[in-house]
Amino acid sequence: MNLYLVAILGYSGLLIVIGLLVGRGVKSTDTFFVAGRNLGPVLLFSTLLAANIGAGSTMGAAGIGYARGLVGWWWVGSAGLGTLLLAFWVGPRVWRLAKEHDLQTVGDLLELRYGGAVRGVVAVLLWVTTLFVLAAQLIAVAIVLQSVAGIPKVYGCLIGGIVVSAYFTAGGLLSSAWVNLVQLVVLTAGFVWIVPAALDSVGGFSGLTIETGYTDIWQGGGPALYYMALLVPAFIISPGLVQKVYGARDERTVRIAVGAAGLALMVFAFLPVLLGMVARVHFPDLSTQALALPTLLVREMPIALGCLGLAAVFSAEVSSADAVLFMLSTSLSRDLYRRFVRPDASDADVLRVARGAALVGGLLGVVFAIAFETIIGALTVFYSFLSVLFFVPVIAALYTRRAGAPEAFAAVGLGIPVLIVVDVMTAGRGFGIWNPTLIGLLVSGGAFISVFAVRRKE
Repeated sequence: MNLYLVAILGYSGLLIVIGLLVGRGVKSTDTFFVAGRNLGPVLLFSTLLAANIGAGSTMGAAGIGYARGLVGWWWVGSAGLGTLLLAFWVGPRVWRLAKEHDLQTVGDLLELRYGGAVRGVVAVLLWVTTLFVLAAQLIAVAIVLQSVAGIPKVYGCLIGGIVVSAYFTAGGLLSSAWVNLVQLVVLTAGFVWIVPAALDSVGGFSGLTIETGYTDIWQGGGPALYYMALLVPAFIISPGLVQKVYGARDERTVRIAVGAAGLALMVFAFLPVLLGMVARVHFPDLSTQALALPTLLVREMPIALGCLGLAAVFSAEVSSADAVLFMLSTSLSRDLYRRFVRPDASDADVLRVARGAALVGGLLGVVFAIAFETIIGALTVFYSFLSVLFFVPVIAALYTRRAGAPEAFAAVGLGIPVLIVVDVMTAGRGFGIWNPTLIGLLVSGGAFISVFAVRRKE
């Protein structure tokens, strides 16, 4: 067993122990779902940022940097822009509604405005699509373990699934918040120390100019606009992030913590991309761009920095995976089980189902991870569906009480099919800057407004 694998497995054990210790005090759904609505700025910031820095933000972004250069900044930078909009536009308003009506899931918000049928349909769709992003995190874990120890993909996915399921199931949002704080410290230390060393190995930033436009962050605007259309809406209304906002102590905490997380994402966005570009200089013939980051850490960095870097990458993947389990467990237990299966279920019953849903979600995530080949491919499916499924109904729910189920069903019922058709017809490319996600959003918004206008006239 090599030193890299020992470091990762030892670190995994530490995360599980922290989660189990915190989870011993979690006895109610209020604590499991929204941490008793008592998260201060530090814990809310750390759990949001750790959730947002995952497989796509590290290995995926490094892979884009390896293949396309500095324009890869827009993959994580767009997530930062969306998070800033969550901080100052959607977040405070949604927190007030959650506090006033005791909302614990985004499904609660949808039912408040549109009724139970909309809640049920959206919860089912969310459950299916969310497995794609969980798969992406587990694929990244498997790639890391395969790179450092030759562990087959199946077993790497299983190890990642076991680690995140163990500590999240113990205490939900509360245990995740404390574990995420540890993960964020490791992640920050790893990238802050490694990036200067990596740049020094190629003679500084000037050593990255290996082809025309490789160090141009804009590159004509096409990639930037594509990533913004795909990611900005998703990070404004992602159920996993909105439900973390529910756990804030007050509105001031929302603005400070979520705003700081958005700015931190925009700064962090440069780091994995630069590492991917350095990897291109050292290893121009990798079989797949997803190997850029782990290959650089194992083969080019000193062993101490390599171990720290791999722990940082592992932290990123696992912390995002627990945010996914958060969405899966809360939507199934509260939005489906308590709302439609057993309305009279006790709090203890709902908590038990939430923990069971997290375990089942972890298992299904492993199955999806084995089936998918690429991180970015799985994440693109998730973010596209997430944006079209939630953006219009959630934003409208915050600003009008006059819309109802017909408007919400029109938005989802037309937006999602159009997204799928355009994606299949154009192989995901869309029509110029009009990518499938943007087209689906426009159709969703148009359908909502049209039905609303007809009903108001009647």
